[in-house]
Amino acid sequence: MKFGVFYEHQLPRPWQPGDEQRLLHEALEQVELADQLGYDYAWEVEHHFLEEYSHSSAPEVFLAAASQRTERIRLGHGIVQMPPKYNHPARVAERIATLDLISNGRVDFGTGESSAAVELGGFNIEHADKRPAWAEATEQCCNMMVMDPYPGFEGEYFSMPCRNVVPKPAQKPHPPLWVACSNRETIKLAARLGMGALTFAFVDPDEAAQWVDDYYRILSTECVPIGHTVNPNIAMVVGLSMHHDRDEAERRGLEGFQFFGHGLLHYYVIGQHRPGRTNVWENFQESKESFEGLGETLGIGTPEQVTRQLQGYAEAGVDQVMFIQQSGRNRHDHICQSLEMFAKEVMPVLKEGEDEREAAKAERLAPHIEAALARRTPMAPIPDDQIPVVGSLGTS
Repeated sequence: MKFGVFYEHQLPRPWQPGDEQRLLHEALEQVELADQLGYDYAWEVEHHFLEEYSHSSAPEVFLAAASQRTERIRLGHGIVQMPPKYNHPARVAERIATLDLISNGRVDFGTGESSAAVELGGFNIEHADKRPAWAEATEQCCNMMVMDPYPGFEGEYFSMPCRNVVPKPAQKPHPPLWVACSNRETIKLAARLGMGALTFAFVDPDEAAQWVDDYYRILSTECVPIGHTVNPNIAMVVGLSMHHDRDEAERRGLEGFQFFGHGLLHYYVIGQHRPGRTNVWENFQESKESFEGLGETLGIGTPEQVTRQLQGYAEAGVDQVMFIQQSGRNRHDHICQSLEMFAKEVMPVLKEGEDEREAAKAERLAPHIEAALARRTPMAPIPDDQIPVVGSLGTS
C-alpha cells in the first residue's frame, strides 16, 4: 500500500489571534517531515464556511507552499470543488497545471462536488445540480489541460469560447484523476469514469474488500474514462495516533478523530449551523459519549495493532491509506511523533514487495484500461481555419 497524510485544517473554538497561522505552518512542517520519512502523498481538501471543521478554502496555495518544502511526496487535491459556481473550469485547469509544473509533476487531481448545505448555499448551488455540474466541469477541465487550443464549450452549467488554456501540466496527458466518494455508489461511479476513488467513509477491512471488488470489477468491464487516462486506485481514510502504550495512543488521538466524525455529522447530516455563532467543539463535548464504546479505532494504538489493522486493508486490496491527524485539538508534536513511529515500525512491513505488486497490478489491468480508453469519445479539435481571431480592445 501507499500512505498519505490528509488535511482538513481543523480548528475548534475558542479561537485566539494567530491560531490559523500556527495551524497552517504546523501542517507544512508535518508535510515536510512526511516527505523526509517516505510517505507517498499529502492530501488537502477544499471547503468553504465549515467553521472549526475545515479552515482549508485555498488548497492550491497550501500545496504550492508544500511543493517548495518537499522533493518526492505527491501533492493531492483532495479535493477541488468542481461545480463552476465554486471554481470556473479554466481557472482550475490553470491552477492544476501551474502546481504540476512548479512541483515537477507531483500533482494528483482530486475532484468533488460537496454535500454540505453551508457550502452549496453559500455559492447558490442547487443540490440537484451539483453532480451534473461536477461531471460537466471535470470533463471539460481535462480537455482544457490537453487540447491546443481548447475549442470552446456551450454547456448547461458553464460556457466559454475557444481559447488556449495555458500553461499545460508537466504530467501527460494530465495529472491522475480522483473523485471523492462517501458511499458504495460513488465508488462504482469512480470506476465507471476511470477515476481513483478517495473514500471518506469509515469502513472495516471486510467491508472495504467489497468496495474494492465492486470498483475493480466495474473498472474492468464498464469504464468509459471522463478524462484522457485511467487512474485505477482506491484510497481510504483512517486516523493515526501511535504510541507503545495503547492507552496513551488513544489519549493523544482518539478525541480528535471523534471530533472529525462529529464535524461530518454536524455539517452533512444532522447539524443546525448559525454562521459565526455555533460552537461545534462545545456541541461535540456535550454529545461525546455517543462516540465512546465503538471498539477498536483503525490507526490508533501500538505499532503492532496498527500493523495488524492495515494488513487487513492491504489484503482487501486497498491501494492507499490516508491518515487524518490534524483533527480536533491533536498536538503538533504528537502528530510528528506518530508519523515517525509509523515510518520506522509499520511502513517497512507493509511496503515489502510493493514494486512487484505494482508491476503485477499494471500488467493485469493494462488490457482493461486499453479497452476503456477505446470506448471513450474524445472532444473533437477545432480545425485551424475555424479558430476565431480575437481582436484587442484597440481594434474594436
